Amino acid sequence: MAAKYRVIVTARSFGKTDSKARELLEEGGCSVIKLEEAEGPIYEQLKKELPDADAVIAGLDNFDEHLLACAGKLRVISRYGVGYDRVDARAASKFGIKVTITPGANGDSVADLAVGLMLAAARNIPMMDAAIRAEAQKRPQGVEMFKKTLGLVGAGRIGRGVARRCRGFDMNILCYDVCQDEAFKGECRAEYVSFERLIRESDFITIHLPLTEETKNMFGEREFAMMKRDAIIVNTARGGIIDEGALCAALRGGVIRGAALDATISEPPYGEEILTLPNCIVTPHAGAATREASSKMSLMSAQNVLDVLATGECKYAVN
Repeated sequence: MAAKYRVIVTARSFGKTDSKARELLEEGGCSVIKLEEAEGPIYEQLKKELPDADAVIAGLDNFDEHLLACAGKLRVISRYGVGYDRVDARAASKFGIKVTITPGANGDSVADLAVGLMLAAARNIPMMDAAIRAEAQKRPQGVEMFKKTLGLVGAGRIGRGVARRCRGFDMNILCYDVCQDEAFKGECRAEYVSFERLIRESDFITIHLPLTEETKNMFGEREFAMMKRDAIIVNTARGGIIDEGALCAALRGGVIRGAALDATISEPPYGEEILTLPNCIVTPHAGAATREASSKMSLMSAQNVLDVLATGECKYAVN
């Protein structure tokens, strides 16, 4: 029997762990078309495919108003992840397209990476590995995480996950968030404080916020100047929350000890100054790149598609 719906997939790791999500879509009457970068720029492929698509399971691709205007049948953009700053949600609403996300599906994976990046930056692990491979052994002096102060900028699912892991290091937990979770405060002995106090007192700062007009360049020259000289900042959220020019200046000048970025303004940031700084670790927005997260996000994004196609609604819609 011919498929009722046509679903375009641009999320690179969709279905890579197992076939459950694809099977779920096919059982729901969908044909699945996966776009691959090897076939050319995804944006150009989307311009050709969207006019006949009922749904998209989207990775980190840009969906602007011009692109959405050619999607006459499209009913849902199901983001494979929680950030949707690259989807013009206003334009999607204008054209009657739901935008959905997969909250919680990659939380453990991103929290693991955030803690890993803290340790890597604190102990100069990438630098030592590169030196010994080049037969130029180095033992740069690092800092410990044990009993230090952790600053969570954003204490949602992922931020709380980071705090729970860092309690194993007996860290003092400071949080900056508009909402306070009383149960979490008790569990992790966390304290909600002002943004300025968090910046001044934290040894490690980790960012878990969406990119919005309010959070854009949230960390700039002023904020770095307020931080401890041995402070390390980690961003596994979105590029643009940190002013990368100001960060480079702070790292070059020894204003702070180090940084670890899984999210950058340009992805990948080839040719950018941050790749020349030995005290800045950069990874390719890989927070969700685990078998477990891939399986959960694939299933959740597929179910979001089916919910919208069947009812026009989804509990994880953002517009």
